[in-house]
Amino acid sequence: MDNFQKLLDIMSALRAENGCPWDKEQTRESLKPFLVEETYEVLEALDEGDPEKIKEELGDLLFQIVFHCQMAKETGEFDMDDVIKNISDKMISRHPHVFAEDSDKQRFETSEEVLKQWDERKKEEGKIKESILEGIPKELPSLLRAHKLQARAAKVGFDWQRVEDVVEKLEEELHEFRSALKGKEQKEIEDELGDIFFVLVNISRFVGVNPDDALRKTISKFISRFRYIEMKARDAGKILDDMTLEEMDALWDEAKKRR
Repeated sequence: MDNFQKLLDIMSALRAENGCPWDKEQTRESLKPFLVEETYEVLEALDEGDPEKIKEELGDLLFQIVFHCQMAKETGEFDMDDVIKNISDKMISRHPHVFAEDSDKQRFETSEEVLKQWDERKKEEGKIKESILEGIPKELPSLLRAHKLQARAAKVGFDWQRVEDVVEKLEEELHEFRSALKGKEQKEIEDELGDIFFVLVNISRFVGVNPDDALRKTISKFISRFRYIEMKARDAGKILDDMTLEEMDALWDEAKKRR
């Protein structure tokens, strides 16, 4: 814990009267983008599987948490010790099958049983109120929010029976999207496209794939392949603007074969 205390002391010094002008100017609002950015950099490092990068990015994310705790401490709201105590108490409360006295300890054999008990504890804490859909942050990326909302609804039986049924729904939505394109009404096109995304998230849930992870990995794959096209064009003394789509497609196929 010595290193952790050192980090808290560093943060305190940065915000002190003779500290860093930039750090002293920051507010909760101004730090929001950095918190999101650091979270996604952690996800990128996890995708790459590089322990050194994961370690570095987790440190950057931790620093954002320390930053917020320092600002709260300055206003007398709470400090890092309060945050740690709060999460520790919550984890103990929500895991009675691990931390309760032996005489009161529940036994769970599956993760599904654990999740059911977790939701019951959240209800007791007042975290799930009038609607089972409450408590899912609006600020979540839309793919993740859709995934969580669908999973909540599925818990009470509002769900498809088979993934094949969802695929059929996707085909129906694609047909409606094509019709909207013919009508050229922008709002209808947007609505139908949103329905397609929502059904795709449902499919991802059925097959056990996180939609945000899947899209992020596809983006990384696209970047890698497109950079290959740029590299090969540069080696050939060509400019992408002067290349035909057929030439770029041929290089794209080469890039696909490299993996």
